[in-house]
Amino acid sequence: MTNRQDTTPRTGCVIDADGRVTFRLPAPPAAARPRLLLRLRPKKGRPEQTLLHLDLEPGDADGGAHAVLEPRPELPEGRWDLYLLPEPGAERQRLRPGPRDLRALVDGHLRDRSSPVAVRVPYVTKDGFLALRTWLRTAHAEALTLGVEDQAITVAARLHGARLHDTATVRLRLRGTDTVREVRPRIDGDEHGFSFTVDPGDLAAGAPHAGRAWDAFVRPAADAPQVRIGRLLDDVADRKHVHVFPAISARGSVLRPYYTVDNDLAIEETVHSPTCPK
Repeated sequence: MTNRQDTTPRTGCVIDADGRVTFRLPAPPAAARPRLLLRLRPKKGRPEQTLLHLDLEPGDADGGAHAVLEPRPELPEGRWDLYLLPEPGAERQRLRPGPRDLRALVDGHLRDRSSPVAVRVPYVTKDGFLALRTWLRTAHAEALTLGVEDQAITVAARLHGARLHDTATVRLRLRGTDTVREVRPRIDGDEHGFSFTVDPGDLAAGAPHAGRAWDAFVRPAADAPQVRIGRLLDDVADRKHVHVFPAISARGSVLRPYYTVDNDLAIEETVHSPTCPK
């Protein structure tokens, strides 16, 4: 049997602290006018609408070519698939990942961000192609630490793009409903850092429910829009199955904090099923 070699182009990339991404590919033929295409992945069943073209320039030290995605303008939030357009009118080609240098993102949570908060993280899709995950939010509350102990959930976070006032509240909203539980945060002196503790008994009040989720927000002031709490400011594009936390049992329910597919913080509620003795 003959093994067919994968000839899909491979693209390396490096990102700096400002969000500037440099993509590197093998040098194209001299006569070609290649471009890099970024496509905002549409929702299922919807046509593609947002495309971004970048010129691919030759002249790298290793004989390759590169394209630069500048920090401005900010990209809409979502997942961007990358393609090579070898020449005008040619069929687009998906790109396999080469080396990815994401070191500038690792300590991204240490730098304060102004509004809007724009985040970019190159990553590899489940089917092995290079893509770009982006977030764009007026303000963002970055979850720094999350502890589950003493039958309570404690979160330390930092607000970017806004300031906290003494009327700030943490809001836990039952997904798909208008039900909200409010918790008073402990606010740091710089009006950006805060922490809060969730009593699981409050969320589990009443009859136990399975398959519910409580989404976490902070409202910086009594009259301010609420801001999603999540973890975006590092090099992890998808952390739902990377950061797994223990659960708490309370009043017949099991509560477990987790990060959603968008890296936002939520608390899952399931029904406690005691083990039957043999």
